[in-house]
Amino acid sequence: MNLAAISDSGVNSRFVRLNAKATSLILASASPRRKDLLSQIGLPFQIVESGVEEVVLSRYSPMVAVSVLASHKAEAAAEAVPDGIVLAADTLIGFREKILGKPEDDDHAAEMLRMLRGQTHEVLTGLAVLNKREGLKILSVVSTKVTMKEYCDKEIERYVESGEPRDKAGSYAIQGEGGRLIESISGCYNNVIGLPICETLEVLKSMGALLAEDGGRCQMPTGDPCPRMR
Repeated sequence: MNLAAISDSGVNSRFVRLNAKATSLILASASPRRKDLLSQIGLPFQIVESGVEEVVLSRYSPMVAVSVLASHKAEAAAEAVPDGIVLAADTLIGFREKILGKPEDDDHAAEMLRMLRGQTHEVLTGLAVLNKREGLKILSVVSTKVTMKEYCDKEIERYVESGEPRDKAGSYAIQGEGGRLIESISGCYNNVIGLPICETLEVLKSMGALLAEDGGRCQMPTGDPCPRMR
């Protein structure tokens, strides 16, 4: 799958503008995937990297861990700017009570892909939106269930050699060649890429940062509405 093609069909870009009373929107992420998704809903924003290390917080449940990391990212980025609404996100996988983040190396990537083969896991994205001027912060977690195919070891080997798994939670990219390894998903597609647009817009609206224009929405690659918005 091609990232640009998927992104174009995965987000309705005719949605909102920033409220004139709201300060600037800041994305606390260096992820090109999150930048791409946020860009396509037409919101002006700037990027300020948080500098927070994406470590696996194994002492927490997956849902708590992803929320804590997103919160830390938002707070770190907020310290680097004088004002603004800061949006931060973190994505990881929960599988059999384990947390799967980004692979340490290619061997680790192959190990994770073998673990997930033929199984259903949960992709969790934690969102943290912080209004620095008003001292407000909203935390939210979105979950998508992903079922993997019964791919063979040779397919794992070829995919790992492509290099695509190296910076991906769970060692695959649904919007890339990793999409061939997926049997089905249940929930928000964009959440698996790394930013659930449906929830992002709802949180920004609840912060009073957006003015709705035509009811835009998250979409599946097929153009169908995101299941979370139905």
